[in-house]
Amino acid sequence: MSNLSQQIANQLNIKQAQVSATIGLLDEGSTVPFIARYRKEATGGLDDTQLRQLAEKLNYLRELDQRRQTIIKSIREQGLLSDILLDSINKSDSKSRIEDLYLPYRPKRNSKALAAKKAGLGPLAEQLLNTREKPEHLAITFINPELEINNAEDALNGARAILMERFSEQADLLEELREWLWRRAELSTKVIKGKQESGSKFSDYFEFSEPLRRIPSHRALAIFRAVKEEVIRHKIRPLSEDADRPQQIIQRYFRLTLNHSAAGLWLTETVQQSWKQKLLPQLETSLLKQLKSSADDEAIKVFSRNLKDLLLASPAGMKATMGLDPGLRTGVKIAVIDNTGKVIDHGAIFPHPPKNQWDQSIHTLAKLCRKHSVELISIGNGTASRETEKLVKELIQQQPELSLQPVVVSESGASIYSASEAASKELPDLDVTIRGAVSIARRLQDPLAELVKIEPKAIGVGQYQHDVDQNQLNRSLEHCVEDCVNHVGVDLNTASAELLAHISGLNSTSANNIVSFRDQNGRFRNRKQLLKVPRLGPKAFQQSAGFLRINAGDNPLDSSAVHPEAYPLIEKIARHLKCSISGLIGNKEQLSALNPQQYANQDFGLYTVRDALQELEKPGRDPRPEFRTAQFSDAIEKPSDLIAGMKLEGVITNVTNFGAFVDIGVHQDGLVHISQLADRFVKDPHSLVKTGDIVQTTVLDVDLKRQRIALSMKQK
Repeated sequence: MSNLSQQIANQLNIKQAQVSATIGLLDEGSTVPFIARYRKEATGGLDDTQLRQLAEKLNYLRELDQRRQTIIKSIREQGLLSDILLDSINKSDSKSRIEDLYLPYRPKRNSKALAAKKAGLGPLAEQLLNTREKPEHLAITFINPELEINNAEDALNGARAILMERFSEQADLLEELREWLWRRAELSTKVIKGKQESGSKFSDYFEFSEPLRRIPSHRALAIFRAVKEEVIRHKIRPLSEDADRPQQIIQRYFRLTLNHSAAGLWLTETVQQSWKQKLLPQLETSLLKQLKSSADDEAIKVFSRNLKDLLLASPAGMKATMGLDPGLRTGVKIAVIDNTGKVIDHGAIFPHPPKNQWDQSIHTLAKLCRKHSVELISIGNGTASRETEKLVKELIQQQPELSLQPVVVSESGASIYSASEAASKELPDLDVTIRGAVSIARRLQDPLAELVKIEPKAIGVGQYQHDVDQNQLNRSLEHCVEDCVNHVGVDLNTASAELLAHISGLNSTSANNIVSFRDQNGRFRNRKQLLKVPRLGPKAFQQSAGFLRINAGDNPLDSSAVHPEAYPLIEKIARHLKCSISGLIGNKEQLSALNPQQYANQDFGLYTVRDALQELEKPGRDPRPEFRTAQFSDAIEKPSDLIAGMKLEGVITNVTNFGAFVDIGVHQDGLVHISQLADRFVKDPHSLVKTGDIVQTTVLDVDLKRQRIALSMKQK
């Protein structure tokens, strides 16, 4: 445990005590959001990002140790485990290193080297490593027709197979060659004959090469996808000026004499064959895996960052909202929800071709808006979105007294949610198409509460999301959702089961039990009632209570992020100030005058006191930004309407390491390349923009054939 925590501490540049305390909390079943907010004394104030990194390192090192023990057991059972080898395995700090050490001892199928050893050619191989004699002269004494060694050539081929296997199974050599190749090799690609037309979207990689270590994540993933779709082939090779270097490394490692003698030439050929037939393919596989893993890691970070920005986007607020799911032939589906998100009306209109019921559609919308006092109209950004937005704007122009605010929202994942089990359970009496309109309306009211019902991958938060490691992606996105939900907190009396399931300490079962308890017993009056919910014990209560809000309940502290554990602290402060808890909450002047150190003790540390006082100043405050919307140009509806030089407002839908994608209202996002994000050099697009930002752009170029729109955010 001590060694493990020290390793992690060194890697993350934090104190060992912080790591040890965190590991203890994680092993006890505490969640990262709970530890980050309510156990700062133990962790020394580590935030959720640091805690996630720590948990990942812990999981990796524990998996490594498990594999280490398996390997040690295997080698010991073969009777080949020396003290030196055991020490090397125990000191290995990566999975690749430990597997390299295991290579010579891994059980093998029949191979040329194994057959040669069985034929007694091991001694010949040893002699050939350091000899001045002609190889043929040494080989003659090993001829044995009974073991199929019929002549000197057979003996030499067998000895070469033994040496080639040995050369390819030296852990230190493999590590040196792998690191050298990462620095001094390039990845090249070439189109497969006949795939130029069908694979045209990968034309950038038809004839391509780039130093391995410089290939960015998005380019690597594009190459891997093109290879998977059998459009191109790829290979890793040393840079041309370093072509002979690998053989020189092998020669130095084994201290071989490679001269122009018969023995030297035979050894030179053996080294060359070892490199080309064994080591290079082996290392190429390893490095491609390393490149893929690195690209996956970076891409998943981008996905998670975009998802976080999307989930924490500004909520328009719980106002009566009309959701419109646009369509042409199938019509525009309508759902009206009240200020609690409940569906109160629905239907369909057909303003677009072929029915063209424009005026009738405006009349229907106006009637519904007036009947239900609608304030917001949420329009999905799919097919016929701009046409439907024009319809709504004409409605507003004709009926200004309705005071309607139209907003175009992303409908990514709405169709998936509509057909999901969760939607069937939540909206059993509504048609699938209407459920989509409901989702579009609700994601304007509160993006977080609605988007958690959709599988994160379906929300469309990044490129190549189906190409990366799916288990790792799912785990990262689930952690992201968990962190966002707990960061904001939820109303215990209105939250859906899907939203509650992401709260620290809860799962789908306990979340459904909370909703059932609420349906049967009415709204929760205090947090203590949670302990009456079936299968929600003290541990789950401890982990979840601080993130669940109860407005207008028995205890005013239940509407805040102050944990029930700290209620005695607040009561003590209130007594000291001779005021009620209600009088203390929101009293910024009185709270800011307090000295947190005065109330810190062994029960409540300084972190807890500071956080509690800060929370009391603005109890239950929503940390998300204020609501704003982008205004799309009425004259621009499709890519063919765009002209270079146009100035357009848009909303960022996706941020990558090479730039940002922007919705400018033409059903095809434009790309602001990293070089066009600002008038200055930008190293990381995420440092400048995030998903949901409203930005001003200039059209640079439109490629209608490839459906690509190039934009700029430069001011000059």
